[in-house]
Amino acid sequence: MATLAEITAQIQQRDQEIAELRRQAEELRSHERAGVIEELRKKIAEYGITAADLKLNGRGAGAGTKRSVSAAPAKAAAVVKYRSPTGETWSGGRGRKPRWVTEALAAGKSLEEFEVK
Repeated sequence: MATLAEITAQIQQRDQEIAELRRQAEELRSHERAGVIEELRKKIAEYGITAADLKLNGRGAGAGTKRSVSAAPAKAAAVVKYRSPTGETWSGGRGRKPRWVTEALAAGKSLEEFEVK
């Protein structure tokens, strides 16, 4: 039967082996990725593919979360119902009122004064 020290030593050795294997895997992935990128560049040039064709949004690869091409479109912006004298807007929807609205109401003003006509 192995001792605790022997088992601990084996675990440390395996951890080192795992770390080395992960490093090797990342190196291989990086090398393969470079080849894939080069192949894609050639195909893009050959077929005249544009960012619009690929439905790229201009934020670059990896920006934000990873989504599939068929992800649901973003919701439309809320209609502005109120505007402050400094140009801040509010749709009057659910949730907390913006600070400029609560401060104006506290100062005795009414929402009607800020309605967008």
